[in-house]
Amino acid sequence: MKKKSAKSETEILVAEIVKGLEEKKGKNIVSLDLRGISNSVADFYVVCGGDSNTHVNALSGSVEVEVQKALDDKPWHIEGTSNGEWVLMDYVNVVVHIFQREQREHYNIEGLWADAVVKEYDEVA
Repeated sequence: MKKKSAKSETEILVAEIVKGLEEKKGKNIVSLDLRGISNSVADFYVVCGGDSNTHVNALSGSVEVEVQKALDDKPWHIEGTSNGEWVLMDYVNVVVHIFQREQREHYNIEGLWADAVVKEYDEVA
């Protein structure tokens, strides 16, 4: 019988990203597992909501700190911090999208990648 394999480095990265988002009370956190989809640009997307420009930027800062502390890794690229409506953090195999509610509904990342395996995370009270 084959043992279940340990979490991959990418799955560990997703867990640390989610931890950073939960630390600052991110809203409606979901991960999209894109590994089974051909032509996807990453293995995972992590999508989260924030209430304001300040909250969105605090969430991205928390992710950066948590991942740096746990895995000694930094995002390859970050964009959107100047307006704080949609921040994208590119960790190469994992892309983090942090939206304000209106932008999240408009861009509908979850709908665009509806074939992905979706994992929803409970909100931290």
